[in-house]
Amino acid sequence: MIEKSFKHGEAEARIYKAWEDVRAFESGRRPDAKPYCIMIPPPNVTGNLHMGHAFTYTLQDIVIRFERMRGRDVLWQPGTDHAGIATQMVVERQLALEQKTRQDLGREKFLERVWAWKAESGGAIINQQRRLGCSCDWRRERFTMDDGLSRAVTKVFVALYREGLIYKDKRLVNWDPKFRTAISDLEVISREVKGHLWYIKYPLADDASVFVTVATTRPETMLGDVAVAVHPEHPELAKFIGKEVMLPLTGRRIPVIGDEYADPEKGTGAVKITPAHDFNDFEVGRRHKLDMRNVLDADAKIAGDVPERFRGLDRFDARKKIVAELEEQGLLEKIEPHTHPVPHGDRSDVVIEPWLTDQWYVKTDILAKNAIEAVERGATVFVPRNWEKTYFQWMRNIEPWCISRQLWWGHRIPAWYAPDGTVFVAETEPEAQAMAGGAKLARDEDVLDTWFSSQLWPFSTLGWPEQTPELKRYYPTDTLVTGFDIIFFWVARMMMAGLHFMNEVPFKTVYIHALVRDEKGAKMSKSKGNVMDPLELIDEYGADALRFTLAAMAAQGRDIKLSRPRIEGYRNFATKLWNAARFCEMNECKVDPAFDPARVKETVNRWIVDETAKAVGGVTRALEEFRFNEAAGLIFQFTWNVYCDWHLEFIKPVLMGADEAAKAETRATTAWVLDQVLKLLHPFMPFVTEELWGARGEMLILDAWPAPAAAANTAASEEMAWLIDLISKVRSVRAEMNVPAAAQVPLVMVGANDETKARIARHRDLIVRLARLQAIDTVATVPAGAIQIVQGEAVAALPLAGIIDIAKERARLGKEVDGLAKEIDKLEAKLADATFIARAPEEIVEENRERLEEMTERRARLSDAVTRLKGAA
Repeated sequence: MIEKSFKHGEAEARIYKAWEDVRAFESGRRPDAKPYCIMIPPPNVTGNLHMGHAFTYTLQDIVIRFERMRGRDVLWQPGTDHAGIATQMVVERQLALEQKTRQDLGREKFLERVWAWKAESGGAIINQQRRLGCSCDWRRERFTMDDGLSRAVTKVFVALYREGLIYKDKRLVNWDPKFRTAISDLEVISREVKGHLWYIKYPLADDASVFVTVATTRPETMLGDVAVAVHPEHPELAKFIGKEVMLPLTGRRIPVIGDEYADPEKGTGAVKITPAHDFNDFEVGRRHKLDMRNVLDADAKIAGDVPERFRGLDRFDARKKIVAELEEQGLLEKIEPHTHPVPHGDRSDVVIEPWLTDQWYVKTDILAKNAIEAVERGATVFVPRNWEKTYFQWMRNIEPWCISRQLWWGHRIPAWYAPDGTVFVAETEPEAQAMAGGAKLARDEDVLDTWFSSQLWPFSTLGWPEQTPELKRYYPTDTLVTGFDIIFFWVARMMMAGLHFMNEVPFKTVYIHALVRDEKGAKMSKSKGNVMDPLELIDEYGADALRFTLAAMAAQGRDIKLSRPRIEGYRNFATKLWNAARFCEMNECKVDPAFDPARVKETVNRWIVDETAKAVGGVTRALEEFRFNEAAGLIFQFTWNVYCDWHLEFIKPVLMGADEAAKAETRATTAWVLDQVLKLLHPFMPFVTEELWGARGEMLILDAWPAPAAAANTAASEEMAWLIDLISKVRSVRAEMNVPAAAQVPLVMVGANDETKARIARHRDLIVRLARLQAIDTVATVPAGAIQIVQGEAVAALPLAGIIDIAKERARLGKEVDGLAKEIDKLEAKLADATFIARAPEEIVEENRERLEEMTERRARLSDAVTRLKGAA
């Protein structure tokens, strides 16, 4: 007996355990089936499930469950990333509470501490993935610093080094002075900061009375200037090209060079060139073969060949001192307020320095060629396709990849140095020692960028470099589901690594999903206080409701606007499904193993079988094309509207009638359709559907996906569509005209042909009951004071003159239409204002567009109602 309600809090853990008990998630269950593989983007081992995770895991699990039910041998490969800087930071914070540093422990002891933390607390996100219903093959869970994955990392580094694709160079990096390491672009966030522009006068070396003035936001880096650049065609400044200026406060002479990087429209038209501390200046420096002067140390303090009085000063203290001295010497022309973007470390929250340092690099421009060609020829396809343009743009302008990090936690670089600085790269220290001929070696202190190991994820998790059966069976994988923000950092690098080491693309399809935002369209952030915790939402509404909401809103290329009312609405959908199943049980609608949907005779049953076929075909096609919102919309509309609201209402008279044959067929049909609904809904709402499936031998997760069938019952479909349309129109008119719910209104059909008359005769009781009518008759002329509805060749008329005040209703609706027209005019004017579009936040603009669309639709509906009322006058 089905309980009164679905208690998700109790059921979800029980159902999940039952799935694991029957080993439902395991790959290899169907050795003769075609394999299907998705690699989970490995979350940080430090992480907790946030809404972005919930979104991407939901979409992946929908695809995995769909393909599993379609009979594929499915592998959803799980695992976590060691997350170098994030994990090291967690453990260093713990040490700080004990008033210790990692240096106090030493490298070996510190790493022991990190591994201990990982064993005790790391990987909480794995259990949170289970809460969401993720059906990963947990036997195969991997960690990017597992022994096997570490072997793969070392092998790749050594191979690329020996091919000349990994090298060491002195270049600019994003330097985090708090963590004292290079960081990736993804770990840098740009913040608008209210600062200043300082206009500094650089006197000509041979005439101190003449100055070239430059504007800068960073006076402290002036100490590392090696040139001043002006545009070669600048009308006033080009004459200084080839001359020298004196670098203030230092006594150094530096050249004035001509370079198009100097924008004549910005600042003074002249720019200071500091190649060791600015990415653009670095390129200018390379073009002109300028000196690279590093005037900061790893802590962002002034260092190097600078006047003694500045050495050791923090960069911002040095800024104050430099500005003061410039002012004293009359070299500060003016100071202006200036708001500009400043890079910050996303974890350290300190200002990031472009810093010139020795690091290890990968020659990505060479590796990118095959990765570009693979997408060009369609070996890997992006969905939506427009993301291919982004991929090509990044790949065709790719820079060397800095892969070294000055951390202790991570894959240590397999390079050893002899006393004379000679480097030996090898997979093991004994191998390096043999190469060095017995010289004493010191291992490189740095570790690899986390993305270096992540790029190998599609094949290292399958056992590479060993040629395992899993590698042969599941590589290349089928689909990658990920966010657009890591197309370059992860997707592109997996493409390069997969093609280089496996000679095949790592995945055939890359589905790029958008962002989850709050209900107003704003990006979620702790500072805004609009973050929604998926675990809290699962506690309150259930995993099914959250999953279905995310899927229903996952339109390709459009961000999700998530709100509690939406999730609550889909929780109500689960309740609607539950109540439908209870209705079936109470009315003895049981599955008949011998039931053949193609042989039903009753019109209502032929119609619902047809509608089911349409739903199965539509949902299947939508999922095959990753149109998750369309698939969810189709199954929602079919389940709620077609099955629950119409079919279950239509069959009540049959179930209470005396025709036993019709009753038996209708019960079997209704039970069969419910089973198809449960199957279609299972990838989206796995828990409630599995619970309703009940004890039927094999669990629903392992049952077969419904086979799409061609709709065949045209006459039945047309008749029931006519019936639904008529009842819906009558209900709509009653609502628009404020007809009291209890009022019994007669309906007359004018101009009805024989077929319409026959339909009325067959369904008279249903129409009267569901449209809340007094009676329905066919007549020759439209009665006075009747609201008219076009229904095929006939006119359906509702005589409302004695039930509502037609003139009053017409005035009320007319007033509402006029009010809507004024609001629409205002919104159209606002959205036509280029200044508003440019300045208003994106979410506000989108909100106004949605309001305009809603109001326009409502005005059209009410205008039709006014027209009807005029006809009734």
